[in-house]
This record gives sequence, C-alpha cells and structure tokens, in this order.
Amino acid sequence: MLLEWKSQSKRKPLVIKGCRQCGKTSSVLAFAKENYKHIIYIDFHEHPNYKELFDGDLDVSTITLNITIKIPDAQFVAGETCLILDEIQDCPNARASLKFFALDGRFDVISTGSLLGVSGYKPVGEWSNASIPVGFEEIVTMYPMDFEEWLWANKVRPEHFEYLQRCFERQEPVNEAIHQRMRELLLKYVIVGGMPEVVSTFLETNDMNRVQKLQRFIIEAYKTDMIKYAPSHSKPLIRECFESIPTQLARENKKFTYSLIRKNARANQFRGSLQWIEEAGIIRRCYNLNITELPLDGNAIKDTFKVYMADIGLLVSMFEQGTAWSIMQGNLFAFKGAIFENLIADILGKMGRKLYYFKKNSGLEIDFVMRYKGECWPLECKANTGNAKSLRTVLNHPEHYHVNHAIKLGDYNIGYNNSVLTLPLYMAFMLTEY
Repeated sequence: MLLEWKSQSKRKPLVIKGCRQCGKTSSVLAFAKENYKHIIYIDFHEHPNYKELFDGDLDVSTITLNITIKIPDAQFVAGETCLILDEIQDCPNARASLKFFALDGRFDVISTGSLLGVSGYKPVGEWSNASIPVGFEEIVTMYPMDFEEWLWANKVRPEHFEYLQRCFERQEPVNEAIHQRMRELLLKYVIVGGMPEVVSTFLETNDMNRVQKLQRFIIEAYKTDMIKYAPSHSKPLIRECFESIPTQLARENKKFTYSLIRKNARANQFRGSLQWIEEAGIIRRCYNLNITELPLDGNAIKDTFKVYMADIGLLVSMFEQGTAWSIMQGNLFAFKGAIFENLIADILGKMGRKLYYFKKNSGLEIDFVMRYKGECWPLECKANTGNAKSLRTVLNHPEHYHVNHAIKLGDYNIGYNNSVLTLPLYMAFMLTEY
C-alpha cells in the first residue's frame, strides 16, 4: 500500500488511521528508512511542544523553517525527504497544513492517528482555527495483523498456502497433519490476536503471561484515550459502554442491549458513546437483516446489531485469568460460541467485509450473512461440531429466504452436502470472493 502510494506522480499527503497499537508507526518508519534519504519524525503525543511548529502561518516554507530551527538535524530536500507526523490528532493545525504540503509538492508527508474520524475527541476550542484538508489528503485504514498474516508470521510456507487453496477450491479434505497444525495455530490466534507488539512478544518468548500483560496494557491505553480525548460529558458513558462488551457477548441473544450497560439505560444515552468506540477502531458492529437477500447493506436494520471486538486476542484478555488455558483445552462450555463468533468477526472484518447476521422473532438465527460468488450466503459458526437447524430451515425454504447455498464453519475438515459447504474455522480467511 505504501509503495503504491509513493509510485503516484502527484501523490497527496498520506493519512493512516487505525486503532492504537495496530502497527502504524513501525510500518511507516520501516518504509521511510528504505525509501527516503532524509526522514523527519514528529510525535505529537510524546512531544506536545512540537505543536508550536504549526502555530501561525501554515505555508510550507514557514513550517519547514520552524522545524529546522526546533530540530537542527532535520533536512528538507525536494524529492528526498519524508516528513512523518505521528499522532496527528493531537495537533489539528498539522492536519490542516497537509493542504499546503499537497499544493507545494516538494516533500512527502505521512501522518498517522489513532483517533482520526472520532467524533468530538478534542474540546471544541482546540478545533476553532483548524480544518480538515478535504481533497488534499489520501486516507487509508490500517488494521491489526489478520489471520493470514499470523500464519505467515508462524512460518507457514507458501507451498502450504497453495495446498490449502487447492483443497478449498476442489472441496477436498485437508491432510490430517496439516489440518491439526492449522487447528493449533487457530487456537493460538484466538488467544494472541493480531496486535503487532503482542504477536512479536509471543513469537519471541512463547510466554502467554507476558502476552496477556501486554494485551491488558493496550486495553488500559484505550480506556485512557476515552478519558483524555472524549467530550467531558461522555467520558464515563464511553467507558461503561466499552466494559459491557464481554457481558453483551456472554448472552445467548447477543443483540447489543443498552440496559446491560447500566440498569434502565436508554439508547439515546449511550448511542454516541458506542459510536465513539467504533470510530476509534476498537469494535465492529454486525447488523441484523430484514431479509437474506442482496444488497445486504440495503436490507440492514440499523438499530439492531451485535458488537464484536475488532481484535479477538484483546477480547480474550478482558476475561479473567485462566481463560486462555480454557480455550486451548476446549473447556469454555456455553461461552465458547461467543468467542468463536468473535473470531469469525475478526477474520471477516480484517478482510474489509462489513458484518451482517439474520435473526427472526421465531428464534431462527444465522450467525453471519455475506455476499459470496455474487449471491447471498448464510454462514454458521460452530466452536466444535454440531447441527445448524436455522441454516437448514433457510435452505429448505428458498421461496422465503432467497438462499441456495450456505457455509458452515467449525471443527471440521472440508466437505459439501445438501448445498452446505463445510469448512474448518481456519479457512474463513479464504472466503475472499464477492
């Protein structure tokens, strides 16, 4: 993505947004070191006084002069310098200056932010003289490491990916040795997740205590952001909303319910708080559908939804000590369904898919519904094996549900029977076709 941006002849300043600790800064610095002779790195979170560099006039010559006075080693050379503005949400004037860097065109600018796009993450007064440079920046979203990248990091070889792809396409069972290895890696991914520093710590130490300590540090950093950046009246509401997520998922009916946040809570109290957490990249919504037919977004019920953590490892870290061991041993009983549903939400979400499900008052419920091969496909997720009564009901009545095929993910090998494609959970990342 970064190389593609740099290859553009008239590239705009790049803005990379994403949740905290998802690898934005390390990725940008590594890219800059390989592609630029001069790098100027400014972190507004670590050095708040650097915000002064963008006070006053925002023309490029003034800004570069200010920077070279403040940072004597800084060198601005046309076509050879990359200016990196980290945690740019802390300096609204720096964000506004991107327009002038775009018009000037001499220097490449890459900015990163953990809370870009979040509503009201600074007191109004701090935004009074700044504006978003609409049309003068290119915005991309970075996610934590996905399951496929996790497999690469665990030295799954290209020929193994090719073998799995052939099995998937031909609907042939996976060799038992490879199948068991993939099952093991999947369970570890459930616990570790995809936050880059967490993954690195696991691969270097194989120490789950250190992994979970780091995950809990990230969770606490999220809560700190809620206190630091959220509007004053929303701070306690956002935190309460966030801390209710494990309880929301623990219920058999996982529809997000505001009264679980606080007794007698109403949607109009917490709607903005939930949106804040979503825009920060911490959670994903999964919307119920009126009917199982395309277009899915057009049939979504916007006020009926589930909420999943964007990273499965962070969800597991929010539970009590010992949950990771229970996952590896398969001893989660009824709650394992919620964790493995969140696993599939993690995998599909990091693929860029919007999330949908289907539930009727009669009790019929399909875990996920997706566009696949140009059609609407229900997708059921089972932590182990098990029947899928709702899936069969939907398939048996195409005149009502407009569905001809379905996918069942679980602790299975590959198979196909009665219009149902059965896949092991670890193959969810291969459902790339739209």
